[in-house]
This record gives sequence, C-alpha cells and structure tokens, in this order.
Amino acid sequence: MDSFLKSLGIEYFDWNLILKPIIYIILGFFVYKLLSNGLRLFLRLSPDKVGQTNYQRLQTVNTLGSNILKYVISLIVILIILAVYGVDVSSIFAGLGIATAILGLALQDLAKDIIAGISILSENQFQVGDLIEVDGFRGRVIFLGLKTTKIRNFRGKIKVIANHNLSTLVNYSQDNTLAIVDVEVAYKHDSKDIEKALDAVKKKLDGTIEDARGEIKVLGITGLTENGVKWRIQCPCAPYKHFKMQRMLRRTILDEFAARKIEIPFKQVKIHNEK
Repeated sequence: MDSFLKSLGIEYFDWNLILKPIIYIILGFFVYKLLSNGLRLFLRLSPDKVGQTNYQRLQTVNTLGSNILKYVISLIVILIILAVYGVDVSSIFAGLGIATAILGLALQDLAKDIIAGISILSENQFQVGDLIEVDGFRGRVIFLGLKTTKIRNFRGKIKVIANHNLSTLVNYSQDNTLAIVDVEVAYKHDSKDIEKALDAVKKKLDGTIEDARGEIKVLGITGLTENGVKWRIQCPCAPYKHFKMQRMLRRTILDEFAARKIEIPFKQVKIHNEK
C-alpha cells in the first residue's frame, strides 16, 4: 500500500484521518440506538395502566426525544471529526454567536418548525394517534417530529406538514363529539306518531352503545321543507365516533319507521300535459 501511495506522489498518509471518523460515526450510531431504545423502554407503558390520553402523550414524547437525540449526537460526532482533522473546535464555539445569527437568517423556517414542534408538545395541542384536520386534510397523526408532522387519512394517503404551518387545525380527539341525525317524514303523518317512533329508537339504543357518552335526545322538529317535516335526534359520543353513531341511529330509525309504516318523503316532480 505504501508503494502504491508513493507511486501517486504521496510520501506519507495518516490512516487515522479515515479510521477515526468511521469509528466515531459507528460509535455515535450505537449511542443513538442505545439511548433511543432506553427511552422507548422507559416510556413503554400500556394504555390500560396510564390511560389512552397519557399513553399517546408518552408516545409523542418518545418521538420528539428520539429526534432531539439524533440531532444532538450528530452535532457532537461532527465536532469530534472536525477536531480529528485539526479544526480548532474552540474557535467554532467562539464564533457560534455570529454563526447562529447567520444560520438564523438562512434557516428561519427550520427554526420556526423546531419552536412549533416544542410548542405543540408543551401545550398538548395534539399527540401521536390523535385525529386532526389541517387545511381540509383529515387523518391520524402517525409522526410528530421537531420539523414535520405526518398525517394519514382513512384512504392511506400521508401528508407531511411543516410544524410552523400547523397554526390552525381542528383536533377531533380531545373532547367528545356529537352525533346528529336529521330525518324527514311526510306531512301526512301525525307529529305524535313520529315522536313515539323516535322515542322507541331512543329506548332501544340507550345503554347499549359502547361509544355513547350520554343519553340519546329527541330534539323535535327543526324545519319544514318542501318535501316534509324535518326531525332531529342526537347523542354525545367518544371522540370522532359520531360517524359510526350516526349510521347506527339512521339504521334503527329506518327499521322503526318501516315497522310503523312511516314514510320518508322523496322529491316529486309533477308534469302537466297541456293539450
């Protein structure tokens, strides 16, 4: 090897310049894996023990903690490698103020993303597993990092959003939702018969629905349309379970109306044939 280097005009080559950086990179990788796995094991608690909300918060802390470890260890490894190549690392720290100002101007969006990521966690705006909506895109949070957040909708599409763009969002997982069903009936039916039918739906479903968070309420008539009378029934339910609840209410209402021969009107068009 030495003869080969001499043929290239290189009298002396310090292999430490190659071996040491490789060793430090490998060590940094193993330290990152060790610490991130330790953090994951430390936060490994079941939802039954800490509750679903606290469990999701721990998962979010784990994700952010792993990201912070990755950035910190990468920075330390880079500084050590620079020292191996003879770079005065102390001078880097001395000029850190100027460098920070320059980088701050060049990487404003990155700084905003990191600050926003920390703010999201500290203010508990949302967590991994929460169902949120951002700019019309609705889905579950599958990743929350210092720079970006990933959301997957029910079709499997994943949207990656910079954290500083999450200033306005809707979180469906932090509080109970309300299942509301409006149903129209023909004008020919007596309102008392409709009320009895909806009360029968209430009696059938109250106390039998797992995701319900209260009693079903028959609110009564909410509108008069060109086709019929509009009635409303509602029920509080677990976060983002209102779609499931509404389907169940509609099915039960339809069965009850069919048993009582109550007609749900449809739009009719009268055609006059003038001769």
